[in-house]
Amino acid sequence: MLLKIVQAGEPVLRRATREVTPAEIASPMVRLLIDLMRETMRDAPGVGLAAPQIGEGLRLAVIEDRAAYVEGLPEEERARRARREIPFHVVINPRLTVVDATPVEFFEGCLSVDGWTAIVPRAAAVKVEALDHQGAPVTIEAGGWYARILQHEIDHLDGRLYLDRMHTRSLCTHENHGRHWAGRPVDEVKKLLGI
Repeated sequence: MLLKIVQAGEPVLRRATREVTPAEIASPMVRLLIDLMRETMRDAPGVGLAAPQIGEGLRLAVIEDRAAYVEGLPEEERARRARREIPFHVVINPRLTVVDATPVEFFEGCLSVDGWTAIVPRAAAVKVEALDHQGAPVTIEAGGWYARILQHEIDHLDGRLYLDRMHTRSLCTHENHGRHWAGRPVDEVKKLLGI
């Protein structure tokens, strides 16, 4: 069963989420929610899905950057994004710390802003302390595209969308991104757009 992904304008996307209790983490309801979120994310397809995106105000997200997604990119693009396969995992009640605040800019999309993309600056490296799907503490240190995914999903848990961080002049449909900007270095695109 797939869950409905809510779109920008739904109030749940603009509210901070509540922490998931240890009893909830162990419950059949949350375990089923995680399974359904994984299947919904894969079907979309996406590399992350936060609970608010399916209408739940819980501090929980699922993440996976599948090999097929990464291998589908030209090698130069993979290197530029520092993108690699990320196995499926869950972050519950995450706390993000910026390790390297150097801004890294790429086009970014969102399953809750369907059909659109924009250039979004994100920190180069982060550390996330969270609980996994069994309630065990985990610490994730990430750079590159993985750091971007974590920041994007944790923003959802804090009631933020990438729209709040984007270069507004870069907002475009996926179709126009593919037609005009895909494969170009972000600095070149920014110059052409007057950013």
